Amino acid sequence: MQAWFVYVVACADGTLYTGIARDVAARIAAHEAGRGARYTRGRGPLALLVKRRCATHGGALRLESALKRLSRDDKLTVASSAQTLGAFARRLSAARARAASASASASASASRSGAGKSSR
Repeated sequence: MQAWFVYVVACADGTLYTGIARDVAARIAAHEAGRGARYTRGRGPLALLVKRRCATHGGALRLESALKRLSRDDKLTVASSAQTLGAFARRLSAARARAASASASASASASRSGAGKSSR
């Protein structure tokens, strides 16, 4: 199974683009050739700032989405090194695990208390 990567590139006009790909070099080449995302067309040359390997497609999509929600300054901070992107990804993963655990606990409590049972 091939891994997925999340990447952040700087466009020639100073804007940032975040995407996912299995082969980042090939994807950036596609962007440069005008066959990538519409946003990057005419904004080259692109400079890869950072990339991170993700175990699953879903994990890559979640990280990409979280990065896209950041402000430009925060995104630049996270993209400053592989270590900062890694720390961001681990915090995101830990927060997701805590939310899943809390949800499971709430569901278990509700089922133990009889919530949702009809009163016949």
